[in-house]
Amino acid sequence: MPATDYYKTLGIEKTASEDEIKKAYRKLALKYHPDKAKGNKDFENKFKEISEAYAVLSDKEKRQQYDTYGSADFQQRYSQEDILRNFDLGDILKEFGFGGGGRMFSGGFSSSRGGSPFGQGMGGQPRQRQVKGRDLEYEITLTLEEMIAGTDKTITINRNSATDTINVKIPKGMIPGKRIRLAGKGEQSPYGGPAGDLFIRSSPIYTAGFTLEGNDIYTTEEIRLTQAILGTKIKIKTPEGKEISLKVPKGTNHKAKMRLAGQGIPQISGSERGDLFVVIQIHMPKKLNEQQKKLVQELAESGL
Repeated sequence: MPATDYYKTLGIEKTASEDEIKKAYRKLALKYHPDKAKGNKDFENKFKEISEAYAVLSDKEKRQQYDTYGSADFQQRYSQEDILRNFDLGDILKEFGFGGGGRMFSGGFSSSRGGSPFGQGMGGQPRQRQVKGRDLEYEITLTLEEMIAGTDKTITINRNSATDTINVKIPKGMIPGKRIRLAGKGEQSPYGGPAGDLFIRSSPIYTAGFTLEGNDIYTTEEIRLTQAILGTKIKIKTPEGKEISLKVPKGTNHKAKMRLAGQGIPQISGSERGDLFVVIQIHMPKKLNEQQKKLVQELAESGL
C-alpha cells in the first residue's frame, strides 16, 4: 500500500478537531458518493480514498498511531482490511444523511460490521469475500528492567469462548505506545476466513525513583547547597542495578538535568538507546545551628 497523507486527502490540518474531520469528510462524500459515480472510476477511487482517510482519522487510537509512526510505517503495520475493521460505512453515511450506501464499488471494500461474508459486486450479484477474525489486544505489565533487556512472558487470553495460554517473547524497547503483533492469534473467523491477530502492548511498572518519557528514563537526586555551589561527584544507580559516577559541576542550579547518555531504554528496532536524566534537587535546610547561621551571615556580608 503506498504511503498516503490522510490529512491532505481530506484537505485538513493535522491539528483538526473531530468535528472538522467529520465536516471535511461529509463535504467530500457529497461530491464523490457512489450514487454520483455512475461508472466514473476517478470518483470511485476518490471515494475509497476519503473513506479510508476518515476511517483512520475518526478513530482516536488509529489516528494516534498514524501521527506517531507516520504514513509509511503506519501502512506497513495496518492493511486496508485492518484500517476498515469495525468501520461501518453504512452507519456513517446514514448519519450524514445518505441512503443505504454501506457497499463500496466493485473490487472495493465492504464495511458491514459482523455481517455476511458476501458483498455485492457489479449487477447486484453476490461476491464472496474472506472475512478475517476479530483482532484482540492484550496489555502486559513490564518493569523498566524488562523493557531494557527484553523478556519472555506467558499470557492467558479468552478467544472464541475458550481460554488459551500463549508464550510471548517481548523484545527490548517495548515502551508504552509500542506494540507487537502475533499473526493469527486473534479470534477465529466465523466464516472460514483467516484468524485475527493478537496485539500486545505494554504498561510500565516503575522501579522506585524512576519515571519514563519515551525511551528516556528520569530520576532525581538530592544534594546539599554547598555541593551545588562547590561541585561534587555522586553515585547514580540505574534500573539495571549498575552504579555510575556523575560529576555535578560548580554552580549547579536547582532542578538542573544531568544526562547519562545511552543509559535509557533501547529502541525496539536498532541498537540505539535512550538516555538517563538525573534531575538535581538542592536541599534547602529549614533550620540552622548557631555555627551555620554565623557562617551564612559571614557569606552574606562578603556579598555572596
